[in-house]
Amino acid sequence: MTDDAAATGDDPADGWFGESIAADYDDPGDGANSPETVRPAVEVLAELAAGGPVLEFAVGTGRIAAPLASRGIAVSGIELSRAMAARIAGKPGGERVDVTIGDMTSTRVGTDFTLAYLVFNTISNVTSQDGQVDVFRNAAAQLRPGGLFLIEVGVPELRRLPPGQDTVPFTVAPGDRGGYVGFDQYDVATQLFTSNHVTVSPDGTGRFHRIPFRYAWPAELDLMARIAGLTLKYRWSGWDRAPFTADSTSHVSVWQKG
Repeated sequence: MTDDAAATGDDPADGWFGESIAADYDDPGDGANSPETVRPAVEVLAELAAGGPVLEFAVGTGRIAAPLASRGIAVSGIELSRAMAARIAGKPGGERVDVTIGDMTSTRVGTDFTLAYLVFNTISNVTSQDGQVDVFRNAAAQLRPGGLFLIEVGVPELRRLPPGQDTVPFTVAPGDRGGYVGFDQYDVATQLFTSNHVTVSPDGTGRFHRIPFRYAWPAELDLMARIAGLTLKYRWSGWDRAPFTADSTSHVSVWQKG
C-alpha cells in the first residue's frame, strides 16, 4: 500500500491538494458535490451577499463559486492549489470567477466585499491558532463596513472518544470494486488531528492518504473573530438554518464587520 511519502507527481506548491487530489475532487459520487448539498449553500450565500461582490477563501475547484457567479454575483476567489483552480473555468459560471493564486491567511484582492466565506471545513486546513486568526484578519481587511464573514465547519467529534481512544471512523464503504475507510485521529493536547483515507482497489492494491488539520470550537472561533474586529451575527447547525444545539455536528457561523 502506498502512502503520503510515495511520489505522486504533484507540484509541492499546491500543498495538500495537488493534481492527484484535484483529479477526483469533483467526483459526483461525493456527497459534497451533490446538488442537494450545493444548492442550499449557494442560496444562503446569495442572500447574504446582498448583491456582492463576494470573496471565497480556498475556492478550490469552484464547487460553490461557479454556481454563485452564475446568478450574476461578482465572485473572486483565493486558492493555493493551481491544480484545483484549473478546474473552475470548466464549470458553468466558472469563467466569471476571478481567481488569485495565493494563501488565504495573507493574500488580498480587494477591500469592498459584502461577503467573504470559507466552506467545507477548510478553516481546519490552517494548522496553527495564529494562522487561523490571520484568516479572520485577512477576511475582515477585505470587507466593507457591515460586511459578513461566513465559515462552515464541523464540530470536533471528541464526545465520541472513550478514554484511551484517539480515533473516530467516519466512513467504511466496502464493495465489489474495492473499498474505502476514512477515520480522524485526534490529539486533544494540541487540537491537531489528521483525516486518514484508505482506498483499496479490486486487485488488492491500495493507497493511504493523510491530511493534517486543527480543530477549533465555536467559542474559539468567536474570539478569533473578535480579535479581527468582527462580531457574531448568526450561527446555524447547517445550510438549512436550523438552530445550533449541543448535539449539532457542524455549524455555519456568520460574523459582521463593525
